[in-house]
Amino acid sequence: MRVTCPHCGERDRREFTVQGDDTALRRPERDAGGDAWHAHVHLRDNPAGRLRELWYHDPCQAWILVERDTVTHAVHATQAAREAAR
Repeated sequence: MRVTCPHCGERDRREFTVQGDDTALRRPERDAGGDAWHAHVHLRDNPAGRLRELWYHDPCQAWILVERDTVTHAVHATQAAREAAR
C-alpha cells in the first residue's frame, strides 16, 4: 500500500505507524474515574468503511490524518495533522 505524506510525497505504508481513529484517541481527564480510563484503553469501535485515522510518518517525524476505507484499504486523502488542528 502507498500513502502520500503531505511533506515527503508518496511513500510505502511500512514507513508509517497507525495510531487509529482520530476521534477515539481523545483521552479522558486526568481525574476521570476508572471506568472512563478502562473504556479509553480497552473498548474501541472497529468500524467498517471510511474512517479518518491519525498516522505517524517515521522518516519525517510528522503526524498526518489519513482518510481511508477500512474494508478496501483505499486511501482517499491525507493531510498534515497540524493543518487540520487550525
